[in-house]
Amino acid sequence: MSAHGPVLPIWMCGGCDAPWPCAERRRELRAEYEGASVSLAMYLGAQLVRATADLSWAPAGALHRRFLGWLR
Repeated sequence: MSAHGPVLPIWMCGGCDAPWPCAERRRELRAEYEGASVSLAMYLGAQLVRATADLSWAPAGALHRRFLGWLR
């Protein structure tokens, strides 16, 4: 279990107060999903959908970059 989980409904990191997923959680997720990049993308896509409901004021492009843009 990571200390860098999201604090809902604001989607900030519970471990470092950065926007979630923070840099540390991104490193953890890459390690957890090593060899399963499609599964990681699906997990983050689901989190993006949840965050979009909570952060309806945020630009969709910014949320997409935050949740999925770093996967490349």
